[in-house]
Amino acid sequence: MSQRKPRTRAEAKARASRPAGKAAAPRSRGRKWLRRGMWTALVLFVLGVAGFGVAYAMTDIPKPNEMVNAQTSIVYYSDGKTELARLSDEGGNRVSVPLDKISPNMQHAILAAEDRDFYQNSGISPTGIARAVWVAVKGGQATQGGSTITQQYVKNYFLTQDRTVTRKAKEILISLKIDKQQSKDEILTNYLNTIYYGRGAYGIETAAQAYFGPKAHASNLTPAQSALLASIIRGPSLYDPTMGDTQRKNAETRSAYILDAMVAKKWLSPEDRAKAEFPKVIEYKPKALGGTGGYVVDLIRKELVTKYKLPEADISRGGLRIVSTIDRKKQAAAVEAIKDERPQEKDIHGGLVSIVPGNGAVVALYGGEDFAKRQLNNATQAKMQAGSTFKIFTLIAALQSEKVSTRTRFPGYSPQYFEEFADPGASNENSRRGRVKNFGDESFGDIDLLKATKNSVNTVYAKLNIEAGPENTMKAAQDAGVRSKLEPNMADVLGTDYVTVMDMANAYATIAAQGVRAEPYLVKQVKFADPTIPTIKAEPKTQQVFDKPLMSDVIDAMQQPVEGGTARYVGENLGRPAAGKTGTSESFRSAWFDGYVPQLATAVGLYRSNSKGKELSMEDLPSSGSITGGTFPTRIWTEYMKAALDGSKVVDFPEPAHINEDADPPPLPTTTRPPSTTSAPPTTSAPPSSSAPPSPSAPASPSPSNPLPTLPTAPPSSPAAQPTGVRPGTG
Repeated sequence: MSQRKPRTRAEAKARASRPAGKAAAPRSRGRKWLRRGMWTALVLFVLGVAGFGVAYAMTDIPKPNEMVNAQTSIVYYSDGKTELARLSDEGGNRVSVPLDKISPNMQHAILAAEDRDFYQNSGISPTGIARAVWVAVKGGQATQGGSTITQQYVKNYFLTQDRTVTRKAKEILISLKIDKQQSKDEILTNYLNTIYYGRGAYGIETAAQAYFGPKAHASNLTPAQSALLASIIRGPSLYDPTMGDTQRKNAETRSAYILDAMVAKKWLSPEDRAKAEFPKVIEYKPKALGGTGGYVVDLIRKELVTKYKLPEADISRGGLRIVSTIDRKKQAAAVEAIKDERPQEKDIHGGLVSIVPGNGAVVALYGGEDFAKRQLNNATQAKMQAGSTFKIFTLIAALQSEKVSTRTRFPGYSPQYFEEFADPGASNENSRRGRVKNFGDESFGDIDLLKATKNSVNTVYAKLNIEAGPENTMKAAQDAGVRSKLEPNMADVLGTDYVTVMDMANAYATIAAQGVRAEPYLVKQVKFADPTIPTIKAEPKTQQVFDKPLMSDVIDAMQQPVEGGTARYVGENLGRPAAGKTGTSESFRSAWFDGYVPQLATAVGLYRSNSKGKELSMEDLPSSGSITGGTFPTRIWTEYMKAALDGSKVVDFPEPAHINEDADPPPLPTTTRPPSTTSAPPTTSAPPSSSAPPSPSAPASPSPSNPLPTLPTAPPSSPAAQPTGVRPGTG
């Protein structure tokens, strides 16, 4: 076979030096495919450039979407038709000012925070666009991108806030055109005058006064003030320092980052940076939706921001159609029940939460009388000592230990003395010696755990917590869904921990669902004004945290208070099987009834406080007498549930499994009777903190083995330290 002539001198030399009989190795297929790939990429690039050029030429700069033309977002009840509320931006005030009336500090702060190369770039960020495309390719939404200020301006001023790839593409094309047609100063001015800063403030002039008072103006903002405002645009509810400790920490961290960046870009001297202290911010008094519905709408707003990551400006003016989980009939029943059955004293506050077991949908929530007047939500923020409602978690822990069954018997007389409850540092002798007594100092004989639950017998449950261990009681509460911070101590069985009504409603819903814990939620569905954006639909997050046989025995025990026990009012008036537990904390500072039927769990909590938030006793009140869990909370719960369940099917509870029936009974307490036949007069030990008010608090972090996200709440505050001393009887 003839060979072609060598094309070059080098090829001829290589052929001449090749050993006889050795033919040249064929060119690899890989190299051939590489060349073809390079040509293909080049062709695609050329076509892409051509296509981009066509798209660029055909894209017009739209007329600005002025704030006055924004669409109001609407919240509906769970039926998706009946309006619950209309969301507004609380006025949407905006005052435009020229760039020379905006402090250079503010200009530099926004550049340091959002786009340090603003005056050098072409209006887009290629690396940010690449990230957005990559997310879209993987199936996500085009929310990534590290947008330039020009892109953000286009998104906020010219386009809708949807998060599709199509909108991102339009944003890029318009940003390029804007960058060619407008000066950088003009773009920056428009951006600062249109962006949303929270507090109903659009634009830098309005924002300056919203955060720093009427004497503040865009022209005189300090470096520290400017850095804070540049931080807040990321998410006002996450960075407004007056909204809580977490938000303040976020704002301080972000502000420091921006100030350091200003120094790095030589926009701020190190000396001025050292002088820049975190600014004082005026308290925000929102034009809140009034009445009881305001508490619900506030929680829905927070859920949209924290869970679904929707911009707050969109929530107010993006034309969203939000379907809540709130059932109109049940919500009205909750408001009516509290109105009709609450104590007459004006300084007593109540909260109610009603949840679908095994799903987490909040169908009714009462946080207070008027959100416009009092923003503290009694259902999700106010914290109260749990009282005897916490005994159920000790029962769960004890049954899990396999040491006892619900038929195990304990001595129920009062008082009893337990070394494990002794507090050597207490000023009271009875507390030092570990004295525990029953409510009203009532004594019982040897009784099983069913009767002890029925009558809320403290001396029995104190012994039970010794057997179960307070750490396991705490873990059972957390597993069930309590997200407030808990402190494991021997007296936690008697409700020394401070919890929210939402905590207890969710935890009892877990029991009602036979051990299936669900994440509480209030947003059922979100539709966008742009029909091309997919509708958000809530997906319940559930986990089986307790075994069904265990739960059947706990449910059996919890029916006892209703059937002639401390909550007999329920059994006499509800007209269907129910289970639950009363609770009254020490010195009558709080009163509870938390209970359920198989298809609905509801918690009711009452507490009393003065105008400064200090806890007050509810004992021997002029109009209401002494308020316990078996009085007003039980009546409120019953009247609500009667209306809420009207017309619904009567569902029976599961039959008890009677687990651990072969367990050996635990030994009797080391010391069970007082040292003499003459009992000391009834005394009470010091409370955890006589001045610890029901405080706004975020849910505590879930245990690593049982993570559970929760509705966005108010900022955390440290609960009072819990002693290990003796607790008096509660019911």
